[in-house]
Amino acid sequence: MSKRQFNEGDNCLLIDRKGRKYLIELIKNGLFSTHLGDIQHNDLIGQMIGIKFRTSKGHFLIGITPTLGDFTRFMPRIATVIYPKDLGAILILGDIYPGLNVLEAGSGSGSVTVLLSRAVGDTGKVISYDIRQDMIDIAKKNVLSILPSCSNLIFRLNDIYDGILEQDLDRIVLDLPEPWKVVPHAGDALLPGGIIICFVPTVLQFHELTKVLSDDGRFELIDTVEVLVRSWAVGDRSVRPDQRMVSHTGFITTARRCGP
Repeated sequence: MSKRQFNEGDNCLLIDRKGRKYLIELIKNGLFSTHLGDIQHNDLIGQMIGIKFRTSKGHFLIGITPTLGDFTRFMPRIATVIYPKDLGAILILGDIYPGLNVLEAGSGSGSVTVLLSRAVGDTGKVISYDIRQDMIDIAKKNVLSILPSCSNLIFRLNDIYDGILEQDLDRIVLDLPEPWKVVPHAGDALLPGGIIICFVPTVLQFHELTKVLSDDGRFELIDTVEVLVRSWAVGDRSVRPDQRMVSHTGFITTARRCGP
C-alpha cells in the first residue's frame, strides 16, 4: 500500500474552505455526508493525499491524513481527553524516548497511550492501567486505528491506587483525580532518576500532589507548569493575535525519583 495515497481502512481528515474538519475512516462503498454535499469513499480510496475532492453539491474539501492532534480532538471517547498542547508538554517534560518502560494510568480514550507507545518505540514498553473495562476497550480501538502495531503496549484492568505490579519503571504518567494516592507506590516502582508526570485540572489537586511528593522524601525537582496556546491571524495588512485561544486545560506536575 502506498503512503502517498489513501487506502481502504485509512483515517482521512476532510477540511472545507472555512477550516471545518471532518474525520472519517475510509470504507469501500462508504458515504460521507455533510451540508456541503456527499463524497463517496470510493472516490477517495486510491487518490493522492492532499488534493481537493468535489462534493455532490460542487464544494471542494481537502483530504489529508490526520495528525495525532487531529485524531485526539475527534476520537471516540467516554472521558475528557488531554489536549494536544498538553500532550506535547508531557512528552518533553517527562523526557520520554525510545527504549523506556512507562506506566500509564488511567487509559482513558487512549490519546496519551498512543503518544507514549509511539515515543518509546519497539525497544520500549507501555503498560496502561484502568479500573473500567469499557475504557480499556475504547482505548484499544482508538490506538489500533492510529498505530499499525502496538506490540509494545499492554493494557491491565487494575486500580493503581491499590499498588503497582511492575518494578524498575523509567516513567509513570498519571491522569487521575487523586494522583497523590499513587506517590508511595511510584516511589517503590520507579528506578533512581525516574520521572513521575501527573496531569490534573485544578490548583487544589496539584497543591495536594506537590505536598505529598515533598513529604514522601524520595522525590526532588518537583515542578508544575500550565501550557497556554494562542494562534495569530495573518492578513494582507495586519498581523494580530486571534480573539480566541486555548488557555487553561490543566496543570502538569513532574518530579524525579532521587531519594533512598
